[in-house]
Amino acid sequence: MKIILPLILSFFLLTSFSQAQQISKEELLFLTPEWKGERFPDGRPKVPDEILKRMKLVTLEEAWAVLKGANYKHAYDDGWMCINPDSVLVGRALTATFMPGRPDVQRAIDKKGHEKDGRIKSQNSWPIDMLVKGDVYVVDQFGAHEDGPTVGDNLGNSIFAKTGNGIVYDGAVRDINGLKELGSFTSFIRSYHPSHHLNDPAGELNTTLIGINKPTRIGKAMVLPGDVVLGRDGGVIFIPPHLAEQVVKTSEIVRLRDMFGHERLREQKYTPGQIDSRWSDEIEKDFSNWLNDHINELPVPKEQIKELLKTRTW
Repeated sequence: MKIILPLILSFFLLTSFSQAQQISKEELLFLTPEWKGERFPDGRPKVPDEILKRMKLVTLEEAWAVLKGANYKHAYDDGWMCINPDSVLVGRALTATFMPGRPDVQRAIDKKGHEKDGRIKSQNSWPIDMLVKGDVYVVDQFGAHEDGPTVGDNLGNSIFAKTGNGIVYDGAVRDINGLKELGSFTSFIRSYHPSHHLNDPAGELNTTLIGINKPTRIGKAMVLPGDVVLGRDGGVIFIPPHLAEQVVKTSEIVRLRDMFGHERLREQKYTPGQIDSRWSDEIEKDFSNWLNDHINELPVPKEQIKELLKTRTW
């Protein structure tokens, strides 16, 4: 206990000291120990592009089931306005946390950002400067509405150019018509307002940026940098990086079984009762043969189907 307590205190002192900064690599490693894969230079987990590509076919129900089974009960939030709601948003979370504006804190953060950290322009652009391809900008804007928007069509174009993705923004955006013109800017926002944020510590100040790439809260969900964002059908779920591959593989198995079951029901080879209940050995064998026969045309990587077949005894 004498050794552990100082370590814990040191970590929280470090967290407190860097509250207005980008999270340190050491903190990210501390918070994401179950991720064993590649990381960005700053320590953020980097789930492979191939997993992100396959994630686009995952439903919220499939992801929810895996996360709930692993006891992650606070990873989903809904009640969003959507930009391009017919598309799917998938990417790695880069987080930003704003709070209601406070002049003394704003001045201190501005001074440190400009003089020590080499940041330029206003605080709302700082996290955006860090975005890379495949990221999703995830922002806790505490639901700010009038005079709150920190994202409009200018920053939206910058975000889209850097990431190829939209945003998850717990607040209001402006210039929504311009954002809609970005065809693949699939985004989840709380509201729209034509005003813009006020960030003058000597005048009107509505928001202050207090965290970049730190754990943050989006509605009812806790989000960590590097979580895989899956947004579709009006909801967003944040998948811990170490569970992303499991979510994808589970979804693919469910998808294949559904395709097979629906096909056999249309053929009237089996009854709904047979397909809806635990499959008999006869149906499981039929499913294995079906996988082999259609392996080149199924919407799942061939190598994944081969891997699945190796585990089957029917």
